[in-house]
Amino acid sequence: MKFNKHFKNFALFLFILFAAAIYSAAQAQNLPSPRENKLLNGTKLLIWNDKTAEKVVVKIRVHSGSSFDPLGKEGVMQLLSDILFPTVSTKEFFTEDLNGSFEIVTNYDYIQINASGDSDKFLTILETLAPVVTNPSINKETTEKVRAALLARVQELEKNPSYVADQAVAKRLLGNFPYGRPQLGSSESLAKIDFADLLLADQKFFTADNATIAISGNVNADFALRATKRLFGGWLKADKKVPPTFTQPEAPQKNINILDSPAQNRSEFRFAVRGLARNDKDFYASQILELVLKNRLEKLEGENSFVRQEKHILPGLFVFGVSNWKLGMIKKVGGAISLPDIDGYQTNLLKDAIIQPEFDKARAEYSDMFNKTDKVEFWLDAETFKLSPVKTEFQNAQSVTIADVQRVLGRLQKESAATVLVFKDENSDTNSNNQ
Repeated sequence: MKFNKHFKNFALFLFILFAAAIYSAAQAQNLPSPRENKLLNGTKLLIWNDKTAEKVVVKIRVHSGSSFDPLGKEGVMQLLSDILFPTVSTKEFFTEDLNGSFEIVTNYDYIQINASGDSDKFLTILETLAPVVTNPSINKETTEKVRAALLARVQELEKNPSYVADQAVAKRLLGNFPYGRPQLGSSESLAKIDFADLLLADQKFFTADNATIAISGNVNADFALRATKRLFGGWLKADKKVPPTFTQPEAPQKNINILDSPAQNRSEFRFAVRGLARNDKDFYASQILELVLKNRLEKLEGENSFVRQEKHILPGLFVFGVSNWKLGMIKKVGGAISLPDIDGYQTNLLKDAIIQPEFDKARAEYSDMFNKTDKVEFWLDAETFKLSPVKTEFQNAQSVTIADVQRVLGRLQKESAATVLVFKDENSDTNSNNQ
Protein backbone atom coordinates (compact mmCIF):
# COMPACT_ATOMS: atom_id res chain seq x y z
CA MET A 1 0.00 0.00 0.00
CA LYS A 2 2.77 2.43 0.93
CA PHE A 3 4.60 1.57 -2.27
CA ASN A 4 1.49 2.24 -4.36
CA LYS A 5 0.92 5.54 -2.59
CA HIS A 6 4.50 6.69 -3.12
CA PHE A 7 4.40 5.50 -6.74
CA LYS A 8 1.22 7.48 -7.40
CA ASN A 9 2.73 10.61 -5.83
CA PHE A 10 5.90 10.19 -7.87
CA ALA A 11 3.89 9.63 -11.04
CA LEU A 12 1.86 12.77 -10.33
CA PHE A 13 5.07 14.75 -9.81
CA LEU A 14 6.46 13.49 -13.13
CA PHE A 15 3.22 14.39 -14.89
CA ILE A 16 3.29 17.96 -13.55
CA LEU A 17 6.96 18.30 -14.47
CA PHE A 18 6.30 16.94 -17.96
CA ALA A 19 3.30 19.22 -18.47
CA ALA A 20 5.33 22.25 -17.36
CA ALA A 21 8.10 21.31 -19.80
CA ILE A 22 5.63 21.00 -22.67
CA TYR A 23 4.06 24.35 -21.77
CA SER A 24 7.46 26.08 -21.61
CA ALA A 25 8.47 24.55 -24.94
CA ALA A 26 5.21 25.69 -26.54
CA GLN A 27 5.72 29.18 -25.20
CA ALA A 28 9.29 29.24 -26.48
CA GLN A 29 8.05 28.43 -29.98
CA ASN A 30 5.87 31.54 -29.78
CA LEU A 31 8.89 33.59 -28.74
CA PRO A 32 11.22 33.41 -31.76
CA SER A 33 14.55 35.16 -31.51
CA PRO A 34 15.21 38.02 -33.91
CA ARG A 35 18.19 38.51 -36.15
CA GLU A 36 20.38 41.00 -34.28
CA ASN A 37 22.74 43.54 -35.84
CA LYS A 38 24.38 46.76 -34.76
CA LEU A 39 24.96 49.68 -37.09
CA LEU A 40 28.30 51.49 -37.06
CA ASN A 41 26.70 54.41 -35.23
CA GLY A 42 25.65 52.14 -32.36
CA THR A 43 21.97 51.63 -33.23
CA LYS A 44 20.83 48.12 -32.42
CA LEU A 45 18.65 46.42 -35.04
CA LEU A 46 16.25 43.53 -34.36
CA ILE A 47 14.53 41.82 -37.31
CA TRP A 48 11.80 39.17 -37.25
CA ASN A 49 10.90 37.66 -40.61
CA ASP A 50 7.30 36.41 -40.42
CA LYS A 51 6.13 35.28 -43.84
CA THR A 52 2.54 34.93 -42.62
CA ALA A 53 2.25 38.57 -41.51
CA GLU A 54 0.08 40.91 -43.58
CA LYS A 55 1.63 44.03 -42.08
CA VAL A 56 5.16 45.13 -41.40
CA VAL A 57 5.77 46.88 -38.10
CA VAL A 58 8.66 49.23 -37.34
CA LYS A 59 9.33 50.29 -33.75
CA ILE A 60 12.08 52.79 -32.92
CA ARG A 61 12.80 53.14 -29.23
CA VAL A 62 15.11 55.75 -27.72
CA HIS A 63 16.05 54.52 -24.26
CA SER A 64 15.63 57.80 -22.37
CA GLY A 65 12.38 59.37 -21.28
CA SER A 66 10.93 62.02 -19.02
CA SER A 67 12.99 60.99 -16.01
CA PHE A 68 15.74 63.10 -17.62
CA ASP A 69 13.65 66.29 -17.68
CA PRO A 70 15.59 69.14 -16.01
CA LEU A 71 14.23 70.04 -12.57
CA GLY A 72 11.69 72.82 -12.99
CA LYS A 73 11.34 72.14 -16.72
CA GLU A 74 9.26 68.98 -16.61
CA GLY A 75 7.80 68.24 -20.04
CA VAL A 76 10.98 68.64 -22.11
CA MET A 77 11.13 65.03 -23.28
CA GLN A 78 7.40 64.97 -24.00
CA LEU A 79 7.79 68.09 -26.13
CA LEU A 80 10.78 66.55 -27.89
CA SER A 81 8.65 63.59 -28.93
CA ASP A 82 5.73 65.86 -29.89
CA ILE A 83 7.90 67.99 -32.17
CA LEU A 84 9.10 65.02 -34.26
CA PHE A 85 5.82 64.68 -36.16
CA PRO A 86 3.83 67.75 -35.05
CA THR A 87 0.83 67.43 -37.39
CA VAL A 88 -1.93 64.87 -37.88
CA SER A 89 -0.90 64.45 -41.52
CA THR A 90 1.64 61.77 -40.58
CA LYS A 91 -0.95 59.57 -38.93
CA GLU A 92 -3.31 60.13 -41.86
CA PHE A 93 -0.57 59.13 -44.30
CA PHE A 94 0.12 55.86 -42.50
CA THR A 95 -3.57 55.10 -42.13
CA GLU A 96 -4.81 56.09 -45.58
CA ASP A 97 -1.81 55.58 -47.86
CA LEU A 98 0.04 52.72 -46.16
CA ASN A 99 -3.02 50.95 -44.71
CA GLY A 100 -1.35 50.91 -41.31
CA SER A 101 -0.99 52.98 -38.15
CA PHE A 102 1.28 55.48 -36.44
CA GLU A 103 1.83 56.61 -32.85
CA ILE A 104 4.51 57.95 -30.54
CA VAL A 105 4.66 56.68 -26.95
CA THR A 106 6.52 58.75 -24.37
CA ASN A 107 6.96 57.88 -20.70
CA TYR A 108 9.55 58.23 -17.95
CA ASP A 109 11.79 55.55 -19.47
CA TYR A 110 11.72 55.94 -23.25
CA ILE A 111 10.38 57.56 -26.40
CA GLN A 112 9.05 55.08 -28.95
CA ILE A 113 7.76 55.49 -32.48
CA ASN A 114 5.39 52.73 -33.65
CA ALA A 115 4.59 52.57 -37.37
CA SER A 116 3.00 49.91 -39.53
CA GLY A 117 1.77 49.37 -43.08
CA ASP A 118 1.27 46.79 -45.78
CA SER A 119 4.30 44.59 -46.34
CA ASP A 120 5.04 46.06 -49.76
CA LYS A 121 5.21 49.54 -48.16
CA PHE A 122 8.14 48.63 -45.90
CA LEU A 123 10.69 50.85 -47.62
CA THR A 124 8.23 53.77 -47.65
CA ILE A 125 7.82 53.42 -43.88
CA LEU A 126 11.57 53.64 -43.32
CA GLU A 127 11.95 56.52 -45.77
CA THR A 128 9.20 58.44 -43.94
CA LEU A 129 10.65 57.91 -40.46
CA ALA A 130 14.39 58.18 -41.07
CA PRO A 131 14.78 61.89 -42.01
CA VAL A 132 12.83 63.01 -38.94
CA VAL A 133 14.49 60.62 -36.51
CA THR A 134 18.04 61.25 -37.68
CA ASN A 135 17.67 65.03 -38.02
CA PRO A 136 14.66 66.44 -36.12
CA SER A 137 13.48 69.89 -37.15
CA ILE A 138 13.53 71.85 -33.90
CA ASN A 139 12.91 75.59 -34.18
CA LYS A 140 11.21 78.39 -32.28
CA GLU A 141 8.00 78.40 -34.30
CA THR A 142 7.32 74.66 -34.09
CA THR A 143 8.32 74.59 -30.42
CA GLU A 144 5.73 77.26 -29.65
CA LYS A 145 3.02 75.28 -31.44
CA VAL A 146 3.69 71.94 -29.73
CA ARG A 147 4.14 73.64 -26.36
CA ALA A 148 0.80 75.42 -26.71
CA ALA A 149 -0.89 72.10 -27.58
CA LEU A 150 0.70 70.28 -24.63
CA LEU A 151 -0.08 73.16 -22.27
CA ALA A 152 -3.76 73.01 -23.25
CA ARG A 153 -3.73 69.26 -22.65
CA VAL A 154 -2.11 69.62 -19.23
CA GLN A 155 -4.41 72.46 -18.15
CA GLU A 156 -7.39 70.25 -18.97
CA LEU A 157 -5.90 67.38 -16.96
CA GLU A 158 -5.29 69.68 -14.00
CA LYS A 159 -9.07 70.17 -13.80
CA ASN A 160 -9.48 66.42 -13.25
CA PRO A 161 -9.51 65.45 -9.52
CA SER A 162 -8.20 61.96 -10.31
CA TYR A 163 -5.18 63.36 -12.16
CA VAL A 164 -4.53 65.86 -9.37
CA ALA A 165 -4.60 63.06 -6.79
CA ASP A 166 -2.25 60.83 -8.80
CA GLN A 167 0.28 63.64 -9.21
CA ALA A 168 -0.01 64.70 -5.58
CA VAL A 169 0.62 61.25 -4.10
CA ALA A 170 3.62 60.68 -6.37
CA LYS A 171 5.04 64.05 -5.29
CA ARG A 172 4.31 63.27 -1.64
CA LEU A 173 6.11 59.93 -1.84
CA LEU A 174 9.03 60.78 -4.12
CA GLY A 175 9.53 64.53 -4.02
CA ASN A 176 11.91 65.66 -6.78
CA PHE A 177 12.89 62.09 -7.67
CA PRO A 178 11.94 61.77 -11.37
CA TYR A 179 8.81 59.68 -10.86
CA GLY A 180 7.49 62.23 -8.36
CA ARG A 181 7.46 64.93 -11.04
CA PRO A 182 4.75 65.20 -13.74
CA GLN A 183 5.75 63.31 -16.87
CA LEU A 184 3.80 65.70 -19.10
CA GLY A 185 5.00 68.74 -17.22
CA SER A 186 2.85 71.32 -15.44
CA SER A 187 1.43 74.67 -16.43
CA GLU A 188 4.35 76.30 -14.61
CA SER A 189 7.15 74.11 -15.97
CA LEU A 190 6.00 74.21 -19.59
CA ALA A 191 6.08 78.00 -19.56
CA LYS A 192 9.85 77.87 -18.84
CA ILE A 193 10.79 75.61 -21.77
CA ASP A 194 12.09 76.98 -25.06
CA PHE A 195 13.47 75.41 -28.22
CA ALA A 196 17.05 75.48 -26.88
CA ASP A 197 15.99 73.00 -24.18
CA LEU A 198 14.67 70.64 -26.85
CA LEU A 199 17.87 70.98 -28.89
CA LEU A 200 19.95 70.06 -25.85
CA ALA A 201 17.73 67.05 -25.05
CA ASP A 202 17.96 65.91 -28.66
CA GLN A 203 21.76 66.08 -28.61
CA LYS A 204 22.09 64.28 -25.28
CA PHE A 205 19.41 61.60 -25.51
CA PHE A 206 17.83 61.23 -28.96
CA THR A 207 20.94 59.62 -30.42
CA ALA A 208 21.86 56.58 -32.49
CA ASP A 209 23.77 54.77 -29.75
CA ASN A 210 20.81 55.18 -27.38
CA ALA A 211 18.27 53.56 -29.71
CA THR A 212 16.96 50.20 -30.90
CA ILE A 213 15.04 49.63 -34.14
CA ALA A 214 12.75 46.59 -34.24
CA ILE A 215 11.29 45.37 -37.55
CA SER A 216 8.79 42.54 -37.80
CA GLY A 217 6.73 41.21 -40.68
CA ASN A 218 7.09 39.64 -44.09
CA VAL A 219 10.41 41.31 -44.88
CA ASN A 220 13.71 40.00 -46.16
CA ALA A 221 16.19 40.39 -43.32
CA ASP A 222 19.14 41.19 -45.60
CA PHE A 223 17.16 43.85 -47.43
CA ALA A 224 15.93 45.32 -44.12
CA LEU A 225 19.51 45.54 -42.85
CA ARG A 226 20.76 47.27 -46.00
CA ALA A 227 17.86 49.72 -46.02
CA THR A 228 18.31 50.56 -42.35
CA LYS A 229 22.06 51.12 -42.78
CA ARG A 230 21.43 53.45 -45.72
CA LEU A 231 18.62 55.46 -44.13
CA PHE A 232 19.68 55.54 -40.47
CA GLY A 233 23.45 55.32 -40.86
CA GLY A 234 23.81 59.11 -40.66
CA TRP A 235 22.15 59.30 -37.24
CA LEU A 236 24.72 60.79 -34.86
CA LYS A 237 26.01 59.29 -31.64
CA ALA A 238 25.96 61.17 -28.34
CA ASP A 239 29.16 62.73 -27.03
CA LYS A 240 28.63 60.69 -23.88
CA LYS A 241 25.82 58.67 -22.36
CA VAL A 242 23.91 59.97 -19.34
CA PRO A 243 23.29 57.19 -16.78
CA PRO A 244 19.91 57.07 -14.99
CA THR A 245 21.24 57.84 -11.48
CA PHE A 246 19.31 60.21 -9.23
CA THR A 247 19.34 61.14 -5.55
CA GLN A 248 16.92 58.87 -3.70
CA PRO A 249 13.96 60.58 -1.98
CA GLU A 250 13.58 60.86 1.77
CA ALA A 251 10.80 59.01 3.57
CA PRO A 252 7.43 60.70 3.03
CA GLN A 253 5.66 62.70 5.73
CA LYS A 254 3.27 60.50 7.71
CA ASN A 255 0.38 62.98 7.90
CA ILE A 256 -2.25 63.02 5.19
CA ASN A 257 -2.04 65.76 2.58
CA ILE A 258 -5.50 67.23 1.89
CA LEU A 259 -5.95 69.23 -1.30
CA ASP A 260 -8.87 71.11 -2.80
CA SER A 261 -10.55 69.24 -5.62
CA PRO A 262 -10.86 71.22 -8.86
CA ALA A 263 -14.42 69.84 -9.11
CA GLN A 264 -17.11 70.02 -6.47
CA ASN A 265 -18.63 67.00 -4.77
CA ARG A 266 -15.58 64.85 -5.52
CA SER A 267 -13.14 62.97 -3.33
CA GLU A 268 -10.09 61.09 -4.54
CA PHE A 269 -8.15 59.07 -1.99
CA ARG A 270 -4.63 57.78 -2.67
CA PHE A 271 -1.85 56.13 -0.76
CA ALA A 272 1.40 54.93 -2.26
CA VAL A 273 4.54 53.03 -1.27
CA ARG A 274 7.81 52.46 -3.08
CA GLY A 275 7.71 49.62 -5.60
CA LEU A 276 10.24 47.57 -7.53
CA ALA A 277 12.43 48.38 -10.50
CA ARG A 278 11.62 46.63 -13.76
CA ASN A 279 14.82 44.58 -13.60
CA ASP A 280 14.29 43.48 -9.99
CA LYS A 281 14.46 39.71 -9.53
CA ASP A 282 11.02 39.84 -7.89
CA PHE A 283 9.38 41.90 -10.63
CA TYR A 284 7.07 39.14 -11.92
CA ALA A 285 6.01 38.27 -8.39
CA SER A 286 5.18 41.96 -7.86
CA GLN A 287 2.95 41.85 -10.96
CA ILE A 288 0.92 39.06 -9.43
CA LEU A 289 0.88 40.84 -6.07
CA GLU A 290 -0.55 43.91 -7.83
CA LEU A 291 -3.54 41.79 -8.89
CA VAL A 292 -3.92 40.26 -5.42
CA LEU A 293 -4.04 43.72 -3.85
CA LYS A 294 -6.39 45.00 -6.57
CA ASN A 295 -8.81 42.18 -5.80
CA ARG A 296 -8.56 42.92 -2.07
CA LEU A 297 -9.30 46.61 -2.55
CA GLU A 298 -12.21 45.89 -4.89
CA LYS A 299 -13.81 43.79 -2.16
CA LEU A 300 -13.66 46.83 0.12
CA GLU A 301 -14.52 49.61 -2.32
CA GLY A 302 -15.89 48.09 -5.52
CA GLU A 303 -15.13 49.21 -9.05
CA ASN A 304 -14.24 52.77 -8.01
CA SER A 305 -10.91 51.47 -6.72
CA PHE A 306 -7.63 50.53 -8.35
CA VAL A 307 -4.12 49.33 -7.56
CA ARG A 308 -1.42 50.29 -10.01
CA GLN A 309 2.25 49.40 -9.95
CA GLU A 310 4.32 51.99 -11.80
CA LYS A 311 7.50 50.17 -12.79
CA HIS A 312 10.52 51.91 -14.25
CA ILE A 313 14.28 51.68 -14.70
CA LEU A 314 14.64 52.63 -11.03
CA PRO A 315 12.22 51.59 -8.25
CA GLY A 316 8.83 53.15 -8.86
CA LEU A 317 5.69 53.01 -6.76
CA PHE A 318 2.55 51.07 -5.87
CA VAL A 319 -0.48 53.40 -5.94
CA PHE A 320 -3.79 52.52 -4.23
CA GLY A 321 -6.74 54.68 -5.19
CA VAL A 322 -10.46 55.10 -4.55
CA SER A 323 -12.68 57.57 -6.39
CA ASN A 324 -15.47 59.28 -4.42
CA TRP A 325 -14.01 57.78 -1.26
CA LYS A 326 -16.34 58.17 1.75
CA LEU A 327 -18.09 61.05 0.03
CA GLY A 328 -20.78 62.24 2.46
CA MET A 329 -18.85 60.86 5.45
CA ILE A 330 -16.02 63.39 5.25
CA LYS A 331 -17.00 66.33 7.43
CA LYS A 332 -15.63 69.87 7.33
CA VAL A 333 -16.07 71.94 10.46
CA GLY A 334 -14.60 75.39 10.16
CA GLY A 335 -11.06 74.96 8.85
CA ALA A 336 -10.76 71.32 9.98
CA ILE A 337 -11.79 68.15 8.18
CA SER A 338 -13.00 65.08 10.05
CA LEU A 339 -12.01 61.85 8.30
CA PRO A 340 -12.84 58.16 8.60
CA ASP A 341 -9.96 55.82 9.50
CA ILE A 342 -7.16 56.28 6.96
CA ASP A 343 -4.49 53.99 8.41
CA GLY A 344 -6.82 51.00 8.25
CA TYR A 345 -6.54 50.85 4.50
CA GLN A 346 -2.83 50.25 4.40
CA THR A 347 -3.04 47.88 7.36
CA ASN A 348 -5.92 45.82 6.00
CA LEU A 349 -4.55 45.55 2.48
CA LEU A 350 -0.96 44.71 3.29
CA LYS A 351 -0.95 42.96 6.65
CA ASP A 352 -2.48 39.58 5.76
CA ALA A 353 -0.41 36.80 4.24
CA ILE A 354 -1.24 35.69 0.71
CA ILE A 355 -3.58 32.72 0.73
CA GLN A 356 -3.70 30.09 -1.97
CA PRO A 357 -7.08 30.98 -3.53
CA GLU A 358 -6.19 34.65 -4.05
CA PHE A 359 -2.77 33.68 -5.42
CA ASP A 360 -4.35 31.18 -7.85
CA LYS A 361 -6.86 33.78 -9.08
CA ALA A 362 -4.21 36.47 -9.57
CA ARG A 363 -1.80 33.99 -11.16
CA ALA A 364 -4.41 32.99 -13.73
CA GLU A 365 -5.25 36.64 -14.47
CA TYR A 366 -1.58 37.48 -14.92
CA SER A 367 -0.89 34.47 -17.14
CA ASP A 368 -3.71 35.54 -19.43
CA MET A 369 -2.33 39.09 -19.67
CA PHE A 370 1.26 37.94 -20.06
CA ASN A 371 0.46 35.59 -22.91
CA LYS A 372 -1.03 38.53 -24.82
CA THR A 373 2.15 40.60 -24.43
CA ASP A 374 3.65 41.93 -27.64
CA LYS A 375 6.83 39.87 -27.94
CA VAL A 376 8.65 42.65 -29.80
CA GLU A 377 7.99 44.93 -26.84
CA PHE A 378 9.57 42.29 -24.62
CA TRP A 379 12.83 42.50 -26.57
CA LEU A 380 12.76 46.29 -26.49
CA ASP A 381 12.16 46.20 -22.74
CA ALA A 382 15.18 43.97 -22.37
CA GLU A 383 17.27 46.75 -23.96
CA THR A 384 15.72 49.62 -22.00
CA PHE A 385 15.70 48.00 -18.59
CA LYS A 386 18.88 45.91 -18.94
CA LEU A 387 17.07 42.62 -18.35
CA SER A 388 18.30 39.06 -18.46
CA PRO A 389 18.10 37.23 -21.82
CA VAL A 390 14.52 37.38 -23.02
CA LYS A 391 13.86 33.66 -22.82
CA THR A 392 15.14 33.66 -19.24
CA GLU A 393 12.78 36.53 -18.43
CA PHE A 394 9.94 34.64 -20.07
CA GLN A 395 10.65 31.54 -17.99
CA ASN A 396 10.90 33.63 -14.80
CA ALA A 397 7.46 35.08 -15.49
CA GLN A 398 6.02 31.57 -15.77
CA SER A 399 7.56 30.19 -12.57
CA VAL A 400 6.39 32.57 -9.83
CA THR A 401 5.33 30.83 -6.61
CA ILE A 402 3.14 31.96 -3.74
CA ALA A 403 6.29 32.27 -1.62
CA ASP A 404 7.74 34.72 -4.15
CA VAL A 405 4.62 36.89 -3.95
CA GLN A 406 4.63 36.74 -0.16
CA ARG A 407 8.26 37.90 -0.16
CA VAL A 408 7.35 40.99 -2.19
CA LEU A 409 4.42 41.71 0.14
CA GLY A 410 6.92 41.63 3.00
CA ARG A 411 9.00 44.23 1.21
CA LEU A 412 6.00 46.54 0.78
CA GLN A 413 5.04 46.15 4.43
CA LYS A 414 8.34 47.76 5.41
CA GLU A 415 7.80 50.81 3.21
CA SER A 416 6.52 54.17 4.48
CA ALA A 417 3.30 55.29 2.82
CA ALA A 418 2.35 58.67 1.40
CA THR A 419 -1.35 59.53 1.74
CA VAL A 420 -3.36 62.15 -0.16
CA LEU A 421 -7.00 63.19 -0.22
CA VAL A 422 -8.35 65.51 -2.92
CA PHE A 423 -11.73 66.68 -1.71
CA LYS A 424 -14.48 69.24 -2.15
CA ASP A 425 -18.17 68.95 -1.41
CA GLU A 426 -20.83 71.44 -2.41
CA ASN A 427 -20.16 73.50 0.73
CA SER A 428 -16.36 73.39 0.64
CA ASP A 429 -14.20 76.46 0.27
CA THR A 430 -11.03 74.98 1.77
CA ASN A 431 -7.47 75.48 0.73
CA SER A 432 -4.81 72.75 0.85
CA ASN A 433 -3.98 71.57 4.36
CA ASN A 434 -2.43 68.69 6.24
CA GLN A 435 -3.95 66.66 9.04
